[in-house]
Amino acid sequence: MDTSKINTSKIPKHVAIIMDGNGRWAKQKGFIRAIGHENGTKSVRQTVEAGAQLGIENLTLYAFSTENWNRPKLEVDTLMRLLVSSLKKEIKTLQDNNIKLNAIGKLSNLPKKVYKELNEVIENTKNNTRMTLTLALSYGSREELLNAIKEISDKVKNNIISCENIDESIINEHLYTQNLPDVDLLIRTSGEQRISNFLLWQIAYAELYFTKVLWPDFTQQHLCDAITEYQNRERRFGKTSEQIS
Repeated sequence: MDTSKINTSKIPKHVAIIMDGNGRWAKQKGFIRAIGHENGTKSVRQTVEAGAQLGIENLTLYAFSTENWNRPKLEVDTLMRLLVSSLKKEIKTLQDNNIKLNAIGKLSNLPKKVYKELNEVIENTKNNTRMTLTLALSYGSREELLNAIKEISDKVKNNIISCENIDESIINEHLYTQNLPDVDLLIRTSGEQRISNFLLWQIAYAELYFTKVLWPDFTQQHLCDAITEYQNRERRFGKTSEQIS
């Protein structure tokens, strides 16, 4: 990959990716959707390795949403099978690259075999420090926010928290992503330009980058291109250009 245009001092600390287009990729080539998902795992490996090399501290991948459970059973079963096999295959890649695995979402909904394998890899990589790779599984941002509101409300009811003290930090503490910084750069592949219930709170000031590249065709160079675009933008956080210059 060509990193010549990347400013190593301005690497986004947290990159999130909506990995979209596996099914369309397969359809275009006359394959069943499962083949698209299988090829998508190769892009995951390349992206994770590139992210670590570039110095991205946190990479979050939207792997399976709460809405995805409504897909045909065969496709869901295939995705779950791929997840287990990928976790087994990629444990060496994670260890070799000093990458810590994390997962967010309603993980209790995952099949027992997937949940067991996921927790084993999380446990085995917990001391790695180069990058945190977070998989959003059975994840929905609205559900996450609802859970946070319920937990905070319960604490207010029991006098653990007072209403006057509720601020952004309190809300952050009750989200699945409580140990992660806000997202700096959100990438979505396949040409779709929507958020799809992903990290709604956490992307409040993220730069959004949309590419028409389907996920199985997404390469390390595409990640570099997204970061270069990110670095060429002016992040003002509500201020004027003069204030941040």
